[in-house]
Amino acid sequence: MAFFDTTRTTYGTASVVSRFFGFLNDTISSVVAWNDARVTRNALSSLSDRELDDIGLSRSDIDYVADSNIIR
Repeated sequence: MAFFDTTRTTYGTASVVSRFFGFLNDTISSVVAWNDARVTRNALSSLSDRELDDIGLSRSDIDYVADSNIIR
């Protein structure tokens, strides 16, 4: 007669799954941050020098603003 113990947990499986979803979350967050920076850079680049001056920026500030972690 065969007997299988089904009450034991598989040790290590939860940490592998957790690491996978952590990696997936980090990857998605990186893509979202890259896209936000891209959209910000495109929007600011489309403004004229006069409009940039009105909001206190210059053309050289666009990359800094797009890549910074300030709240948009």
